[in-house]
Amino acid sequence: MSHRGKPVQHAASREADQLIVETDIPARLDRLPWSRFHTLVVVALGITWILDGLEVTLAGSVSGALKDSPVLRFTNTEIGLAGAAYIAGAVLGAVFFGWLTDRLGRKKLFTITVLVYLSATAATALSWNVWSFILFRFLTGMGIGGEYAAINSTIQELVPARVRGWTDLVINGSFWVGAALGALGAIVLLDPAVIDPEKGWRLAFFIGAALGLVILILRQWIPESPRWLISHGHPERAAAIIADIERRAGFVPPPGETLALTRLRPRRATPLAEVFRALFVVHRERALVGLALMLSQAFFYNAIFFTYALILTDFYNVPSQNIGWFILPFAAGNFLGPLLIGRLFDTLGRRVMIATTYALSGVLLTVTGYLFWKDWVTASQLTLCWSVVFFFASAAASSAYLTVSETFPVEMRALAIAVFYAIGTGAGGIAGPWLFGILIDTGSRGSVFGGYLLGAALMLAAAAIAARFAIRAERKPLESVARPLNAVD
Repeated sequence: MSHRGKPVQHAASREADQLIVETDIPARLDRLPWSRFHTLVVVALGITWILDGLEVTLAGSVSGALKDSPVLRFTNTEIGLAGAAYIAGAVLGAVFFGWLTDRLGRKKLFTITVLVYLSATAATALSWNVWSFILFRFLTGMGIGGEYAAINSTIQELVPARVRGWTDLVINGSFWVGAALGALGAIVLLDPAVIDPEKGWRLAFFIGAALGLVILILRQWIPESPRWLISHGHPERAAAIIADIERRAGFVPPPGETLALTRLRPRRATPLAEVFRALFVVHRERALVGLALMLSQAFFYNAIFFTYALILTDFYNVPSQNIGWFILPFAAGNFLGPLLIGRLFDTLGRRVMIATTYALSGVLLTVTGYLFWKDWVTASQLTLCWSVVFFFASAAASSAYLTVSETFPVEMRALAIAVFYAIGTGAGGIAGPWLFGILIDTGSRGSVFGGYLLGAALMLAAAAIAARFAIRAERKPLESVARPLNAVD
């Protein structure tokens, strides 16, 4: 018998009359048809990554303006340091806000992290020296890091299992829609004929902060995760939310429908010791996969993207106001990858597609780096090569977030995302921009190619690990992929 989320007493329990919830809500979420509600979730969550892409691209595109600024006068190394500060903030924000997301809920943290992000982005526009700029970039990263944990856990818990992979990849890939918009904005804002570049780069950050206000409105339409509510002892609220989702979807359960039941003993919080035991002892093979995927893609992406404008200006003499034109095809390849091949992660399967996209990214990076080293490609041809590389690398990077967010239990999902994001990005994301800033400063194409080879090696190693250990989670309920810590047999 289905109790539709209502709590029932477990007669055999001797543990202080503890409440046990027997519910079919997870199964009801997974059997829903795609509806306007799910489209709203994609838009409301994806717009954050669009805004992040906009802001990060503007930050990368204005590097030339920061070097020429009469106030800041950045060096290449300081630009790399600013990129590293942004990543460091994202690492700290992911862990702190990820922990709060598991304790306080997905929805509440949406507002907090967005407000941190908007405030710090606006403050960046008012930077008066190198260190104030670096501080505000650090705080901006904290807000975005918190968003990674809250958003990816929400995607997993609201989207039907049969399309969970493709949806997650597309939402994470929407970052590059923002990157394209940021590139277009940079073309205008950094054109001396239109606006003083010193005012243009500041206006770029103000615009990003202003656009972020839209997120606060859209987020009001997304409910709290019913899975999180059940786990934390709010089955009635969870039942009301799933009933509203079914109504909005126009779904009428067929007569005599029988769904799988999940039995849980809710608790307000899961001890951190239990969380880390599950993370690194019980699921250590999954932890190895998550760490390998996150670290390699973080180094790969941040090393190349945060310093791409420097490659164009220092090695190809591209004016800083024209950088945006080169970002557009780069962004197109990054967005089209998850969009066009993302469904294969739900059909061919996680293990095959994760290993394939990581391996192709490593091989193509090696080829592109070699062409750059030999100076056999123009700036336009190099950009076309990057578009092909990141067609696959974008799907690979998004699958890293998919993997760490669906292969661990609901009580620790946000924190698991945060931990692997923090370790992977802390090692790869901070070191990448800093290292490549130094390599570019040498003026040697061979030195930069050495950095590319390191990134390729990391991606190939991650591909091998995924081929051996990745979980085949495609089209499976989250509860069967990762049994909740408070589940009752």
